[in-house]
Amino acid sequence: MTRRLFVALASFGMAIMSHATTPVLVIHGGAGVIKRDMNPAKEKAVRAALTKALQDGYAQLKAGKPAIDAVTTAITVLEDDPNFNAGKGSVFTHDGKNEMDAAVMEGDSLRAGSVAGVHRVKNPILLARAVLEHSPHVMLVGDGAEEFAKEQGITLVDPSYFRTEERWQQLQKALKEDAQKQPHADLETARHFGTVGAVALDSEGHLAAGTSTGGMTDKRWGRVGDSPIIGAGTYANAQCAVSGTGWGEFYMRTVAAHEICMRVSLLNEPLQRAAAEVINQEIPSMGGNGGAIALDTNGNIAMPYNTDGMYRGWIGADGVPHVAIYDDEPDPSNQPPAASSTAASPSSSE
Repeated sequence: MTRRLFVALASFGMAIMSHATTPVLVIHGGAGVIKRDMNPAKEKAVRAALTKALQDGYAQLKAGKPAIDAVTTAITVLEDDPNFNAGKGSVFTHDGKNEMDAAVMEGDSLRAGSVAGVHRVKNPILLARAVLEHSPHVMLVGDGAEEFAKEQGITLVDPSYFRTEERWQQLQKALKEDAQKQPHADLETARHFGTVGAVALDSEGHLAAGTSTGGMTDKRWGRVGDSPIIGAGTYANAQCAVSGTGWGEFYMRTVAAHEICMRVSLLNEPLQRAAAEVINQEIPSMGGNGGAIALDTNGNIAMPYNTDGMYRGWIGADGVPHVAIYDDEPDPSNQPPAASSTAASPSSSE
């Protein structure tokens, strides 16, 4: 009897161990004013970068690596591409500097790391991960964060590395409008868009989330947005992972990423409904806008946004990277974006 029970329990254990979760990786490169007449060469480059981020990140998952490896790998690809407002493509502050923020979080352990206001860190997401893994803290800022980066062997570069002509001209235009006391005509500047992020589910069923950004063009006084704030722009728990992109002040005020996950894990709301209610209803009702990517332990994906488009991509069981930009391109969320009339007026920024 004892032997039969042992064999039965062993067989049950083997059955459990043999059941592996299908890995999933979801990424975004920012939501905002994405025009149909985008330069074809730029659109091709953006789609290629999103595809590479998915492929490189998913390779980590297929190799049995944890979700956080996929998240940081995918985000590093986007940080190194000047077409995205993070890392190499970061926008300029009012003072003509690049100030970058990033965060990463593990869902099963609730460990998190973030950095804000760094100027010389080539890949802020890697420094955020170092904070998670090698410090007793959650958030480091400015010079202190860069001192920690030196200690951890994180790559530092001269600030000139982050200068791109496109971003510099965006600042010059914004400064002229400031001097004339005019609202920003460039909607991307006015509405504070520009972030990259990733969420991943690994073969062990664990989730992770990460976000990185150069902030907003013409920002002042050391402003920090939602991306590095755990619960606002980045959050993961055992059931849900979220990375946001949009007008950060509203994501902070609603604690948007955390709220989505609480609706999923505590209220048992379907992921797509929870994400859409926060991103497409709650935030616009306050005057904000943007988007998010979300993932749950069943591999369900949500990609709500209430703007003209969102750079986004996903890869799962089929092993094929899927990329979308515009609002009429299908994605797994099956959640149509809210009407653009809910978005905030450009003149309401600053």
